[in-house]
Amino acid sequence: MSETREHTGHTARPGSGTGGRHLVAVLALPGFPPFELGIPSRVFGSAVGEDGEDLYEVVVCTADGAPVLSDSGFTLQPAAGPEALAAADTVIVPPTHAMPELALGGPLPPAVAAAIARIRPGTRLVSICTGSYVLAAAGLLDDRPATTHWNLAREFRRAYPRVRIDEDVLFVDDGDVLTSAGVSAGVDLCLHMIRRDHGVAVTNRAARMCVVPPWRDGGQAQFIDRPVPEPSVASTTATRAWALERLAEPVTLAELAAHARMSLRTFTRRFRDEVGMTPVQWLTAQRLELARHLLESSDLPVDLVAHRAGFGSANSLRQHMRSTLGVSPIAYRRTFQPASS
Repeated sequence: MSETREHTGHTARPGSGTGGRHLVAVLALPGFPPFELGIPSRVFGSAVGEDGEDLYEVVVCTADGAPVLSDSGFTLQPAAGPEALAAADTVIVPPTHAMPELALGGPLPPAVAAAIARIRPGTRLVSICTGSYVLAAAGLLDDRPATTHWNLAREFRRAYPRVRIDEDVLFVDDGDVLTSAGVSAGVDLCLHMIRRDHGVAVTNRAARMCVVPPWRDGGQAQFIDRPVPEPSVASTTATRAWALERLAEPVTLAELAAHARMSLRTFTRRFRDEVGMTPVQWLTAQRLELARHLLESSDLPVDLVAHRAGFGSANSLRQHMRSTLGVSPIAYRRTFQPASS
């Protein structure tokens, strides 16, 4: 499981919108999918302070102020033109299905290039799904980590070899430039930005209004359609499924290899080739994911959480959580259940 590339040192500038609210400009491009275009308005529009005040102002704009046709056959009349990009604190670029030249590394249309050139230095830049192509074509992702829809990663690498693309994560936070994978990962990224700007309580309220989870680990792999090995080729898939049903038990590497009917050396090599980490690393990661789920969603004592997740003791769980997440189990639970403990 890949880790989210996250840099939290960047802080959004004071709001430039009405009443000092953080101004989010969403650039609608020809051929936009309506769902992805609507994500920022819905999520940031649900972020309110303790007194119910709106924390963000979201404006949908186009590169030249003219209406644009969606990929669903209707035309959008924007609220603003490129001047919104120049004033924005955050600029979000949803995907477009009408610029095939970008898939080949071609240039941006002149109007789009001119609009993006108006963005102020230091503005937070965000892409949802294939909006990453627009940022890449503008040179804004050069030598930076980023993600896009997993199905387009190979094409993206060919078109933009300077971008360090990672198709195995839901989103990448590189400080002032953030990118997300397809569709619902845009929701994850918008909630992540709210959390970064205003903390967990505001994010939880916004997520509740949107009826979505407040957090999915950005390191969680995208749901990638990977080829299934031929039956004649030995695989560790069945053994992984077997191990997931026994996370509370002290499963050893020898037992994993025996289940797969391989030698320790062959099993370890094949496991790493298929999963990208050692069996022990993978097993620890799965146990940690289970422990996090139990801490977020239950009121089980930490000792019992540790036992059910296979860590054996609360002390072992504390050590793993501190080394991996930098927090204790109790502190982690308070993040998701502020009223508990």
